[in-house]
Amino acid sequence: MNRKEIAEIRRRLNPDKNAITRLRGCYVNEKREIVAAFDRSLMSFPQEEQEKYLAIFKRTLAGVPGKNLIDIEFRPDQVMEDEAHGLLMALRNTALAVDSGVEQLCGKIIENLEIEGNYLILMMHDAYDVPFKHTDENKSDVISEEVFNYILVSVCPVKPTKPALSYCSDDNAFHSKEMDWVVSAPELGFMFPTFDDRATNIYSALYFTRDAADVHDEFVDAIFHADAPMPAAEQREVFQAVLEDALDEDLSFEVAQTVHEQFREMIEAHNQDKAAEPLVVSKREVAGMLESCGVPDEKLAAFEEKYDAEFGQGMELRAVNIAEPKKFEVRTPDVVVQVNPERSDLIETRVIDGFRYILIRADEGVEVNGVNISIAGAPAPEAAGEDAPF
Repeated sequence: MNRKEIAEIRRRLNPDKNAITRLRGCYVNEKREIVAAFDRSLMSFPQEEQEKYLAIFKRTLAGVPGKNLIDIEFRPDQVMEDEAHGLLMALRNTALAVDSGVEQLCGKIIENLEIEGNYLILMMHDAYDVPFKHTDENKSDVISEEVFNYILVSVCPVKPTKPALSYCSDDNAFHSKEMDWVVSAPELGFMFPTFDDRATNIYSALYFTRDAADVHDEFVDAIFHADAPMPAAEQREVFQAVLEDALDEDLSFEVAQTVHEQFREMIEAHNQDKAAEPLVVSKREVAGMLESCGVPDEKLAAFEEKYDAEFGQGMELRAVNIAEPKKFEVRTPDVVVQVNPERSDLIETRVIDGFRYILIRADEGVEVNGVNISIAGAPAPEAAGEDAPF
């Protein structure tokens, strides 16, 4: 799903827009025992509580596609006969009305999810009459024949609050408030099926993980019978290691700077199109960036070989997982320099009297611990461009 399709579903998660037929949940303690369970219509809750439940589901569809929101693809044979896919289809087709199916899913989650403390499993079913949309992106008043039936599942830690003084309006005074248990933002969750090209796609689920560095492999395997993708943080670390090992001494500051700049420009241009699928890059595209920096052919061949060994032949990577467009950092054991990514040209490296230096151009506005300073021996900015007097 692209960002536009995800946003369209998120906009439904408001009290006056959804058609949520059922809200189910179970509260699990630290011993993996179900303490309580409920099965209610969303409309049976007071509006304030409805909004809180919907806010949790919205958070389950929030994040960066390809990083926190990951497409889980089902093989054709899974759709035909796999037990995991069959359970998800049954839950969706029955609108979570069959207790045995809900209990089976909760049991799978409890048995396979490694998470500390208490947590709440929430499930909802919604039926979306998808409005027809003209090519000019305007929605029509005519309802299309497409009804998108889907389930959304969220797993939220339940954490204790600390005892504290609390204001009581009844007697206009402060009183001691005992420890309480509150539902936190979702740790993980998923939507099934996906809303691709504004239509139902039963060959895919959209999986959410709050921590992009931990995709909860055991959960993905149990619920989808699929291999969890390599976490975004791990992808970046492996990609960086491939570059370092393959290029060795040819991985200069200028090469790293140019590759980052090209990634930044690609990602920013791609982000202008909300309807575009998440940007991916191939081995050959990265090799082309390195070639443009003058990296020798033998080092390019070494990069491609190591890339295939780590990621697999033909594997494409999400650009946002291997490059941070809003961050440019130079680090030594004792110094960290953070630079506006659009002004990485202000930094250069140089060898002076046999010592290696990182040079930063600093024309004006230089501060040390918040104090404006001047650089001795430098001409004033307004005088730097004046003609010499001789």
